[in-house]
Amino acid sequence: MAPEQIRDDEVLRRVQGEFLEMPGLRLTHAQARKLWGLDAAKCEALLAALVDANFLFQTRDGAYMRVEHAAPLKATPRPRAKVAAA
Repeated sequence: MAPEQIRDDEVLRRVQGEFLEMPGLRLTHAQARKLWGLDAAKCEALLAALVDANFLFQTRDGAYMRVEHAAPLKATPRPRAKVAAA
């Protein structure tokens, strides 16, 4: 295995470990780059790979979270008030 591939695997394990250790961790692309010391292209590739693997998902505002913590909002229908006919 090439040294670059070993480094990429180490970073991938570190990223997964941090999301597993910190339930609810939510990071933007910029925060992830800073936290793991990655350039933009490497960070984008890493996050995309984790999204493709269904480990992370991207929120509407662009942040990344672990899939296990994603819960769809469940709407509970409210009973309609009956309107009396006049």
